[in-house]
Amino acid sequence: MFVDKAKIYVKGGDGGDGLVAFRREKYVPEGGPAGGDGGRGGDVIFRVDEGLRTLMDFRYQRHFKADRGVKGRNKSQHGANAEHMIVRIPPGTVLIDDDTKEVIADMTRHGQQVVVARGGRGGRGNIRFATAANPAPELAENGEEGQERYIVMELKVMADVGLVGFPSVGKSTLLSVVSAAQPKIGAYHFTTITPNLGVVDVGDGRSFVMADLPGLIEGASEGVGLGHEFLRHVERTRIIIHVVDMSGSEGRDPFEDWVKINDELRQYNAGLMDRPQIVAANKMDMPESEANLAAFREQVSELRPDLEIMPISSLTRQGVQELLYRATDLLDSIPVAPVVEEVAETKERKVYKLEAEEDNSFTITRDNDAFVVSSPRIERMLKRMQLSTHDAILKLARTLRHMGVDAELRKRGAVEGTIVRIADFEFEFVENSSYY
Repeated sequence: MFVDKAKIYVKGGDGGDGLVAFRREKYVPEGGPAGGDGGRGGDVIFRVDEGLRTLMDFRYQRHFKADRGVKGRNKSQHGANAEHMIVRIPPGTVLIDDDTKEVIADMTRHGQQVVVARGGRGGRGNIRFATAANPAPELAENGEEGQERYIVMELKVMADVGLVGFPSVGKSTLLSVVSAAQPKIGAYHFTTITPNLGVVDVGDGRSFVMADLPGLIEGASEGVGLGHEFLRHVERTRIIIHVVDMSGSEGRDPFEDWVKINDELRQYNAGLMDRPQIVAANKMDMPESEANLAAFREQVSELRPDLEIMPISSLTRQGVQELLYRATDLLDSIPVAPVVEEVAETKERKVYKLEAEEDNSFTITRDNDAFVVSSPRIERMLKRMQLSTHDAILKLARTLRHMGVDAELRKRGAVEGTIVRIADFEFEFVENSSYY
């Protein structure tokens, strides 16, 4: 089964917690703090593996979570950083943030990798908080939470040559004739519903990858039929072989077929019209094909006199080898790099962002007899601080005083013993200023 779109959840590992510890060594009186920092959580990294061709693996495993860092240790020892999680993906995968719809990366080269979810920093141990005023702090931090997000993965097949055309014009038959691929072939429309890849050996030591792409119909650029499920794959091909049924066996006019397919390509992505194109006039073994080909050449010459038209028959293999030689020559004349809109490695764009100033704003609301304080800074602090020690409570109290929270609580009518709630943390308001 071919899967070309998937939605997954990724989460970087949480940082390890810092430790509160003191030296307890013989002959070292009043040894001081010795709690180490926690290790950093692991990143989730996507890496391109050219051996993969579909997103099938992501149909069954949709959650990827890196390991958390190791907790800090005594004797000032740093906790170990967690190993990064490496997730292999096929070339041609576009990664999109599901919330912002921002393109995170366009993965095209073997070995290319990108960090999609960073691990959290480790918490600081009490050795980091020692000062002249407080040489033995009982204060440490919890590890920072790892980044988490939902990612939409879209795979655009990467092939040198893409076969396009209406359903049942012989694309699958042509691929089966020129390569070892075994696409489904049948006398009905949309036999091919997923792209098929085949390696074509031209016979003179050269080869290329050919993709048989699902058939197009009018309105595909607006999602009709297989619509965008097909068109996204055309963008990756270096040249296009437009297969046209010259026999008119489906009751359609070959020239109108050619015009309609090109219109759909243009509406989906105007840049596709600049892609080199060869028309493979197929089914030339049928009686009406010669007359239809002559009329087709005449009509096309008025719009694109430079367009190459090569008569073939996938059934009898007439003209097939000549088509392969011409496609290979054309591939040799254009850049080997895949046709994608990306910045060269040597000229990668760098985005510099100013660090936002710390937000000291807060709001106070009333919940029955309690006051509820909402502040991004204080809530982040509560997540990081280990509030099980007296020093940690004092640090929180000082922060509230410096931000003006306690003064505002007094204005709102808070008195000794009033309940104050911040996130999940609840305490009694104390008027004793020496406590701060």
